[in-house]
Amino acid sequence: MTEPKIVDKKPTVMTLEPGKYFWCSCGLSENQPFCNGAHTGTEFTPVALEVTETKQVALCLCKNTQNVPFCDGAHARL
Repeated sequence: MTEPKIVDKKPTVMTLEPGKYFWCSCGLSENQPFCNGAHTGTEFTPVALEVTETKQVALCLCKNTQNVPFCDGAHARL
């Protein structure tokens, strides 16, 4: 697997509470947008995201963002 699986062509917008999260970079997780370990055996690794205060975020689901793990509009070009 050399390319991530496109989960959706729009981001998921959610409110995150303070804590550490791991964003799925491969697109295989059943727990999108977060990692569940499905990348095992691929060259992909999850991306750590630390949130220090409650905030709303738009997390990429097309897995083509250049602003990992946040949506940068890359899905519009797919």
